[in-house]
Amino acid sequence: MGVLEGICEPDPAQRAAVALRYPGVLCYATLEEALACSDAPAVAISTPAATHAALGLRCLEEGRDVFVEKPLALTVAEGDALVEAARRHQRILMVGHLLEYHPAVLALRSLVEQGDLGTLQYLYSNRLNLGRFRREENILWSFAPHDIAVLLRLVGADPVEVKAFGGAYLRPEVADTTVTHLRFPDGVRAHIFVSWLHPYKEQRLVVVGSDQMAVFDDRRPWPEKLIVHDKGADWQAAEPIPRAGEGRPVPLSEAEPLRAELDHFVACVRDRCTPRTDGESGVRVLRVLEAAQRSLLAPPTSAP
Repeated sequence: MGVLEGICEPDPAQRAAVALRYPGVLCYATLEEALACSDAPAVAISTPAATHAALGLRCLEEGRDVFVEKPLALTVAEGDALVEAARRHQRILMVGHLLEYHPAVLALRSLVEQGDLGTLQYLYSNRLNLGRFRREENILWSFAPHDIAVLLRLVGADPVEVKAFGGAYLRPEVADTTVTHLRFPDGVRAHIFVSWLHPYKEQRLVVVGSDQMAVFDDRRPWPEKLIVHDKGADWQAAEPIPRAGEGRPVPLSEAEPLRAELDHFVACVRDRCTPRTDGESGVRVLRVLEAAQRSLLAPPTSAP
């Protein structure tokens, strides 16, 4: 992109590899060294999730704009502290909710806002794969932030109830698979199924409206990634009758979501604009994650 001044990497082998591949990029061994030697106005943080809050706060206090990969932090309190630091120092804070920059998600959001699907009724998202197994955070915190961010954006509200169920099979107390149920105002419901212990890869979001349904399948080729289905229920003599209409692909402009996301951050730094996925949106996602985590750890109730 032509905007990278340097990288901060404690592993000497990684620094050497960067220096060899990108000879014009400076390499720093510590954050303190980078902040002392560089006057770059912005920092991108792509580190283990447990370090996001401390590193982000340090950079904001040094007067740098900050892009931090998801999740913004590991607690709502940490997220609030980052948002407050960005406000106090008049810095830009952006979180890497990558799917919100995907052309298919942007098109789906337009369909919802324009009422093409009718009244939202139900949404579900599956994000499944075999690996990459994490130690620092469970599957909920590793995979689900993307899906939560999209659901909150599509529904346009925060959930009033969150319940999560899961299981830890590879390491004690680190969930490998979870199903999270969300209940929103006005009766809209959603669930998110995430797993890194799954035989095949799936990245699918289904949105059910009163008039039509939409499916975003990121594993499909670009012309087939977003399909609107004229399917639903028609009423005849007070009985619901299935309507199985044809599906139509939604034309999309092919674009790399990561590039679009980073272009957006650079533009916000340059023009002093509030990012689409700002710190406050990151905190909203953290609230859902915290509620899901509490539910996940709650003692099981006995069956009647």
